[in-house]
Amino acid sequence: MKKKKEKPNQSAFDFEAFKSEAISRLQAGESLGGVDGILAPLMQEFIQASLEGEMDAHLAERDPPNRRNGHGKKRVRSEAGMLEIEPPRDRDGSFNPQIIEKRQRKLNTGLDEQIIYLYARGSSYNDIHEQLKRIYGVEMSPTTISRVTDKVLPLLREWQTRPLESVYPFVFLDAIHYKVREDGRVVKKAVYCIIGITQEGYKEVLGLYLGLAGGESAKFWMQVLTDLQGRGLEDILIASIDNLSGFADAIEQIYPMTEVQLCVIHQIRNSKKYLAWKDTRPFMAELKKVYRAKDAQQAAHQLDILEQNWGKKYPAVIKSWHNNWDRLTTYFQYPQPIRKII
Repeated sequence: MKKKKEKPNQSAFDFEAFKSEAISRLQAGESLGGVDGILAPLMQEFIQASLEGEMDAHLAERDPPNRRNGHGKKRVRSEAGMLEIEPPRDRDGSFNPQIIEKRQRKLNTGLDEQIIYLYARGSSYNDIHEQLKRIYGVEMSPTTISRVTDKVLPLLREWQTRPLESVYPFVFLDAIHYKVREDGRVVKKAVYCIIGITQEGYKEVLGLYLGLAGGESAKFWMQVLTDLQGRGLEDILIASIDNLSGFADAIEQIYPMTEVQLCVIHQIRNSKKYLAWKDTRPFMAELKKVYRAKDAQQAAHQLDILEQNWGKKYPAVIKSWHNNWDRLTTYFQYPQPIRKII
């Protein structure tokens, strides 16, 4: 006597009933996602249907003696809270679904990303645990959360040590400043971003280096440049930097053929700090004639005029321009299209 084909013990999903209930709950102000969210039943049905489809494909690839062998029961964590699913089984135990593997207890729908996001924002493991419990109804121990955040470290190290191109025509240094809590006190930190322009004209972040917001020594900059050199960067045409102590000298030691261009915008901002409010507009109008000059000779002439008009009142500002003049005017030796990039 022929055995009746076994059917999954999941009852058919009534989509129309779900849709009607979902609309009512949405109108009542309930959340789409999260614990007991409106979409939770649909997610559960989708996962169950996917498992059944995987089993059909698995059996089609195996020898005829293998067949379905009922269903198990399993609870998995998800963004919609705990989901009850019934993974199908086969006679010879060879079925290993991909959407939810045999020993998998957490649905990869973004919880890992949420943990990493909270961790990056400075949340402690206990804070992350409470957030996941409150928003998703998911109980996850600090040890498990630690394992998730630890997954990022190898990827970060891989990115930090990746090989670079041998030559970058332009390299820029920029800094992002943060206040962070360290050992119970708030300190200022700077993340120095080294950005290169490839020979094809694309921007690329070459590296990110954590410092102390202006307190870096020449030794620190030597370490940064030695790291870039060790990753394959052999030469730079123009390095555009802020006037950070020791950095320009370090560049000229590691890359002696590189032209150093101090950032004119930073120099202007530093000058502006020393000006009285009523003098700012006329001073800046005259200063613009210096850095917008057609060549270095005209720029030097305009700086002399600026000194005649403002040198007695703001000697420190004029002196700063004179002291940094060689590195502030590097761009004048290049045509206009390259000046614009610098």
